[in-house]
Amino acid sequence: MTLLRDEGLTAGELAVWRMLQRAQVRVTRHLESELLVAHDLPLASYEVLAQLAEAPRGRLRMNDLADRVLLSRSGLTRLIDRLQRDGLVAREACADDARGLYAVLSDRGAARLAEATPTYLRGIRRQFIGMLDAGEIAQVRRMLAKLGDELSAPPPDRSP
Repeated sequence: MTLLRDEGLTAGELAVWRMLQRAQVRVTRHLESELLVAHDLPLASYEVLAQLAEAPRGRLRMNDLADRVLLSRSGLTRLIDRLQRDGLVAREACADDARGLYAVLSDRGAARLAEATPTYLRGIRRQFIGMLDAGEIAQVRRMLAKLGDELSAPPPDRSP
C-alpha cells in the first residue's frame, strides 16, 4: 500500500497501532457500562471524581483537571456543570487568579466515588490486568512510560 510506504509505516506497525486503539476502546466501554449499570455514573464522571479525590484538599484548577482527564476545556465545563447539579462537586474561585476556578470534590461526590471504586477496580482487573502476568505488566508499564515521556517532551527545536 502506497500510504504506508509513503509515511514509513509497515502493515505490521499500523496493525499494532490499531490493536492498541481497539484494546483501549474495549476496556473503556466495559468500564463505562459497568459503572453506568451499577452506579449510574459515566466513566468520565468517575475519572473527574477520582482525580479530585487524589488532589490536595480535593480540588484542582479546571485547566489542570481537563489535562488529567483528557477532556477539552469546554467538555470539562459541561461535565462539571452536571456534577455540580448532582451535588458531587462545587466550584471555587482562585484567590490568586480572578478568572481561575477550582473544581472541588464534595462530601456527596466522595461518597459516590467510594461506592463506585470497587466496580471500577474489578473492571480493570477483569478487562486488563487479569489478562497479563507480572512480567507482561512490567513490560507494558515500561512501554507506556516511554510513550508518555515522549509525548510530554517539548517539541524539537526546528529553528535553523
